Amino acid sequence: MYSKRIKIVDSGFYHPSTGYVAVGLYSERVGKTLDSAVRRAVCGKDVAVAFSGGLDSGLVAALASKYARSAVLYTVGSDNSYDVENSEEDHTKLGLQWRRIRLYEGNIEGILREMVRVTHTTSPLTLSFEVPMFCVTKESAERTILGGMGSDELFAGYHKYVGMKEEEFTRKSSEDMERLLTEVVEHEDRAADFFGKEIFRPFTDPDVIEAARSIPFDILEPKDEGSRKAVLKELASEMGLDFLSSKSKKAAQYGSGTTDLIKASAKKRGMTQSQYISEICREELD
Repeated sequence: MYSKRIKIVDSGFYHPSTGYVAVGLYSERVGKTLDSAVRRAVCGKDVAVAFSGGLDSGLVAALASKYARSAVLYTVGSDNSYDVENSEEDHTKLGLQWRRIRLYEGNIEGILREMVRVTHTTSPLTLSFEVPMFCVTKESAERTILGGMGSDELFAGYHKYVGMKEEEFTRKSSEDMERLLTEVVEHEDRAADFFGKEIFRPFTDPDVIEAARSIPFDILEPKDEGSRKAVLKELASEMGLDFLSSKSKKAAQYGSGTTDLIKASAKKRGMTQSQYISEICREELD
């Protein structure tokens, strides 16, 4: 059934007859738990999907389309940004409605100021990469919002994980997941409460986390850029979504064009990006 196989060396998961372990053996379990998590979150509801055009949000969008009463993709980005171009091309392949929320120099500062007032978040990093989700939370017509966050931490999606040894990866990914489940989730939920919405994150479902953590490091290990999130890429292929498995990974603040817009606004004030956001926080919260 599964065609992609990885050679296992010096591992307890080494098969004595073949010497190989199928990636699909693990993607199948992850797929089942992810499917169940999405179903519980969206069954019979009208759903907004925060859609970057990438693997993570594409998977949850495809699953949501099975169970939701309706599912609409929302992509936030500047003109010609990576996320907008990918989403505009791929939403038709998912067979779902698509709406774009435009970012540009004239509205980025206003968005940042509103984020600070609503959430009281002051971390420049969090504010930068959370611009897309904040915009979807504010602008979506649907009360239920679905996002793909959590997959990078579980399935070795970040560039910094490439080349890490098992012990370091286990420690770093756990720290990153803890930060997501506290600082980031609290930030997003404050915005959701303010706008009368609810955000669901299927990759942070306990069953999905357990399934991911049962995968041996030999399978998860990102030896290079192309091998990041191998299990999720296999899952996408098995679901007939090969166009998602071939996507390059870009962090939200870069894929949406947010960083470039913030830097341009900061430069006009003669500030660095961090100084600019810190000044906005001071002006809005003092």
